[in-house]
Amino acid sequence: MDILTSIADGFIGMFQEGADVFMDYMTGIIPLLVTLITAVNTIVKLIGEDRVNANLQKMTRFAILRYTVVPALAVFFFTNPMCYTVGRFLPEKQKPAFYDSAVSFVHPITGLFPHVNSAELFVWLGVAEGYTSAGGNQSQLAIMFLLTGLIVIFMRGIVTERISNRMFKQQGHQEILNAE
Repeated sequence: MDILTSIADGFIGMFQEGADVFMDYMTGIIPLLVTLITAVNTIVKLIGEDRVNANLQKMTRFAILRYTVVPALAVFFFTNPMCYTVGRFLPEKQKPAFYDSAVSFVHPITGLFPHVNSAELFVWLGVAEGYTSAGGNQSQLAIMFLLTGLIVIFMRGIVTERISNRMFKQQGHQEILNAE
């Protein structure tokens, strides 16, 4: 009988844990995201969506800026996961590569700017602890992660853009490739 009671307790406990996580989201990340989305949309409306689009499109003319500076600014200012919404200002053909660059940058920047992706902080702290106990400097490691991250997101952006363009062609979506 104790085994059945333990199984029943474990079963309901699993759902209780899920409910606790859900409530954490409802009182933590969801209000934060709604507030951040509202603030960003307000700023864009005040500046003017056409101006924001024009400035970002100027910046994204060059692949080096499109897949380094723009994702880095998005990740730094809007944090994970809100940073991906900056992709809405890019042409459709560049959105997959921008997303790949931005999602690949949320970990390398965490060593210097933990606010960006607090969920990744435990990973960074584990790596940094091992590095410092081996005699390394945590600040130097954070800078190396950041610089390496910028190189990696640029390479990923270029490769993903080429793959996306090839797939758009193969699937007959020439209008995406021709649109600006």
